[in-house]
Amino acid sequence: MFVRIVKMSFHEENIPKFLENFELMKEKIRNAPGNRLLELYQDKQNPEIFFTYSYWETENDLENYRNSELFYDVWQFTKKLFNEKPEAWSVDKLVSLV
Repeated sequence: MFVRIVKMSFHEENIPKFLENFELMKEKIRNAPGNRLLELYQDKQNPEIFFTYSYWETENDLENYRNSELFYDVWQFTKKLFNEKPEAWSVDKLVSLV
């Protein structure tokens, strides 16, 4: 299992649009084959910055999602709202204490 972290920064006036669309799409994203967790975070110091954390069974599962119509729809809507280029990392989880 690995984690995909995406950092996104939005124009302030676009934040409600982003959150509304995320609310509509989050269950579909979470139910994509191979997805095990989806979380959304907002930066405490700069409320224009958001992060998504998604856990995937395999890199192939993420790639299948990234090539899906669902991802296309989500990304086409979301990318118009950015005020900076998004950043993304794929990382392996080494330790988790719950």
